[in-house]
Amino acid sequence: MYLHELKIGNLKLENNIFLAPMAGITDLPFRVICKEYGPGLVFTEMVSSKAIFYDDEKTKNLMNIKGEKRPVAIQIFGSDIEAMGYAAKYVSQIADIVDINMGCPAPKVVKNGDGSKLLLDLEKAKEILETVVKNSKLPVTLKYRIGWDKDHIVAVELAKIAEEAGVSAITVHGRTRSEFYAGKSDLNIIKKVKESVNIPVIGNGDIVDELTAEKMLKETGVDGIMIGRGAFGNPWIFQKIIHYLQTGEKLEDVSSKEKLEVIKKHFNLELQEKCEYVAIREFRKHLAVYSKNMARASEFRTCINKIEDKDELIQALDKFFVG
Repeated sequence: MYLHELKIGNLKLENNIFLAPMAGITDLPFRVICKEYGPGLVFTEMVSSKAIFYDDEKTKNLMNIKGEKRPVAIQIFGSDIEAMGYAAKYVSQIADIVDINMGCPAPKVVKNGDGSKLLLDLEKAKEILETVVKNSKLPVTLKYRIGWDKDHIVAVELAKIAEEAGVSAITVHGRTRSEFYAGKSDLNIIKKVKESVNIPVIGNGDIVDELTAEKMLKETGVDGIMIGRGAFGNPWIFQKIIHYLQTGEKLEDVSSKEKLEVIKKHFNLELQEKCEYVAIREFRKHLAVYSKNMARASEFRTCINKIEDKDELIQALDKFFVG
């Protein structure tokens, strides 16, 4: 009942369980790994519309979806109307969905008037939404937080604005910007958003396992769920949730040996995309969460933070995960 196909605009998705965009996390290798466990849609890291406008090479790398199993959504952010329109046209040539970020709480994003800062200027938000929809050949989606703070809850109002602007689906993270990732995602407000519009609504926030996934779907009535931090270091969460929603039964946790195989594959994908120096350093954050709550994890993290060679890193992985 809760697991089903989902149509966003003219795009039909295999299921309604999504991987969220996460800065510094959802690069091509991580998306490829997650895709093997069945999410219906994955998102790139958020990409600056101004960087696209100025033809920045590093930004183009963030949008690399070459050889990746489709569909893939590319998320753009910004508050400059011209740049957002240009970015929408550009992304339309590459991806399957153009997603707009109005939820990022990071100070360096907010200080420029981007991300969740737009929740304080709904007129500007409306202009951005209309511009992106006008310039996109693809379905446009919006991801946002419920408000700036508890005194500025705009979730329902922005949902209606987005629908009127021609947005094909919205994702609501049930926290305000001022909360960052503290407290709990407000399911009641997400439920009100779902009841206020006719386009698909995706629930986001605090989905870390089968039961929290079911709770979001059951208590809000949303059309799908989006998993962010719950998938970091835990790509098999998609398979677990899909299986549980289909059967009502939980899969066993992956063994250390199975986990090691996935980690090695993930690392090799990183090496294919980046030079060894960069791949090793960027992979450390993934290893920190892959090893979370395991015996000697702290000692392991200290060890890998000193490793500079890929073969040495593989040896450390074998020793820690299998022994």
